[in-house]
Amino acid sequence: MNRRTLLAAALAAPTLAQAQAPGFPNRPITVLVPNPPGGGTDFAARLFQEPLSRLLGQQVVVDNRPGGNGNIAILATVRAAPDGHTLLMQYSGYHGGNPALMRDIGWDPLRDLAAVGMADVAPHGIFVAPELPVNTLAEFIAYAKARPGQVNYASSGNGSIQHIGGARFAQAIGAEMVHVPYRGAAPALQDVVAGRVQLFVTTPSSAISLVQGGRLKALAIASQNRITALPQVPTTAEAGMPGFTVDAWFAFFAPAGTPAPVLEKLNAAMRQVAADPDVMRRAEQGGVLLQPLTVAEMDALGRREVAELGETIRAARITLE
Repeated sequence: MNRRTLLAAALAAPTLAQAQAPGFPNRPITVLVPNPPGGGTDFAARLFQEPLSRLLGQQVVVDNRPGGNGNIAILATVRAAPDGHTLLMQYSGYHGGNPALMRDIGWDPLRDLAAVGMADVAPHGIFVAPELPVNTLAEFIAYAKARPGQVNYASSGNGSIQHIGGARFAQAIGAEMVHVPYRGAAPALQDVVAGRVQLFVTTPSSAISLVQGGRLKALAIASQNRITALPQVPTTAEAGMPGFTVDAWFAFFAPAGTPAPVLEKLNAAMRQVAADPDVMRRAEQGGVLLQPLTVAEMDALGRREVAELGETIRAARITLE
């Protein structure tokens, strides 16, 4: 979405004064992040942290709680008081994937979480270790196909979008590769930079500075358009893989039962933040797209993710058990 569209969307949103929620917020708001600092989920939370604090008149605190393939932070949100003071920065891979990957996870995305609004959408990039003797996507494909079972690809956890994206990529190019899961994007990137893992299909926000510093190679952006932060990197279609796209969204959710006026007040604030020129600039630099949605639109998107990603996981027979 361009700046004009975003500004129009924000102006169409109810103002904070119109979104009545008497007494809210009356203390700091905690945003639980199910991944370590440095990844796409953390980037989304911190992108909104300071401007939301200003708009709402209370400090917004980011609390990273990695582990359990996201379930530790998600369960903490589900069990919190439904008053809007505890929020979750949800990752689409956890929202739609975990219920299909694991039994008895202790939460249900449709029953236990209430949509608040979208933070950002992140097209994924295809990144490789710096010392790998390839500089284009075609060269990597040839390299991987010549070494069946010897090339590893990282992910932020079993069943994550990176896992599914990496598996789809290996299938699409006809190369046998080995999946190596991590507890978040940041530790995965560390091992790619160190050469212990060769490939990572992930959101650009955590990789851009490494690419710019020559510590990581970016071969393609798995989206329809190039990103402003890495303008020299071609799309997958431009690099010879038309139709191969991978993206993820990061969105605010609250415990089920949170009053509608509270959800609407938070949503109105988020949409105002999305129209802030400084936030737009930081989003562009981080390689993500701001996509403000209403509460109802975010709820519908979350429900579609549960259905569609669950179907993909079951069809691929991916499981954590």
